Amino acid sequence: MVTAVHSLPAPRTVSVRHLGPNWYASVMGTSVVATAGAALPVHLGGLRAVCTAVWALSSVLLATLLTARARHWAHHRDQARAHLLDPAVVPFYGCLSMALLAVGGGAVTVGRDWIGTGAAVALDTVLFTAGTAVGLAAAVAVPYLMAVRHRVEPSEATPVWLLPLVAPMVSAALGPLLVPHLPPGQPRETLLLACLSLFGLSLLATLLMLPLVFARLVSGPLPLALTPTLFLVLGPLGQSTTALSLIADDAAGVVPAPYARGLGVFAVLYGVPVMGFALLWLVLATAHVVRARRQGMGFALTWWAFTFPVGTCVTGTAALARHTGLAVYDALAVGLYALLVTAWAAAAAGTVRGLFRGELLAGPRPAPGAPRPATVRTRSGAGR
Repeated sequence: MVTAVHSLPAPRTVSVRHLGPNWYASVMGTSVVATAGAALPVHLGGLRAVCTAVWALSSVLLATLLTARARHWAHHRDQARAHLLDPAVVPFYGCLSMALLAVGGGAVTVGRDWIGTGAAVALDTVLFTAGTAVGLAAAVAVPYLMAVRHRVEPSEATPVWLLPLVAPMVSAALGPLLVPHLPPGQPRETLLLACLSLFGLSLLATLLMLPLVFARLVSGPLPLALTPTLFLVLGPLGQSTTALSLIADDAAGVVPAPYARGLGVFAVLYGVPVMGFALLWLVLATAHVVRARRQGMGFALTWWAFTFPVGTCVTGTAALARHTGLAVYDALAVGLYALLVTAWAAAAAGTVRGLFRGELLAGPRPAPGAPRPATVRTRSGAGR
């Protein structure tokens, strides 16, 4: 905490000492409001303009956080290294990747209305490349650190462990947006099949992790502050459905015809049952959150877990609506988007209040009632 700093540092550096990588979740959650709104199967007057403004806000948030995190590494390297060695914090480095990817994808989806297609594609190219590189690094480095440097037990598993593994799936879902802007032939096919490879990489890694998360859940409820992270399970479900659908959309004329048709069929055969499970998990996670709220769960930065995962379910169901033509998916996408906007408003309001009160960037506090030290070690504010 600030009082533990031996010297009196300049005020400009104190505020970022406890700024952890979990803050990138606010960028993800804001950007997905824009891209999910643009993907809706209904067209409301003024909605696209609002979505573009929200994307612009997410871009400002990303630039602000990148600057603040750079200062964090420059002035508080001891704390930055401590984050890497903290199994409760290091998975949030996956959020950096997804924040870069989300803003980049939003540039092509809605940002082009304000900055032009050329600038949007250039911005997305830079952010997609950086985000994919960071995501692949996190998908390898975080599990490696947890295996050789951290001391964690399967009973300490939380949905936060999914974050670095889901990041490549976000690349798989947003990479197809750049395919039409590449030269025909090998460049387009290479990127499209690379996205399919990222889909498989992330899906199989997630399938290895989900049993640990579910086993931890059935052994007892998560600590109150971590309960919202149950919504993170929706991320790989909705994002994988979105990824396959967008890959199938771009496959015609890029890969041979039999494979293009097969990808279209696979997108539906995969997406329908997976989104069915996503709805089941949404109800289960909501029940846990209601229980935690009744037991006194207050605002924490983990509330941002309510946003991006739900947003991926919006884009997933909207994609299924396009591929199947079923009105039920249209209605489901609209309903999930209403839930997303409500969740974003709650998370944003709580974050603004916490910043003005100085709570979210203050030093670490003990986590009362946490059964394991791993839940106490959220020293960056990840568990606040």
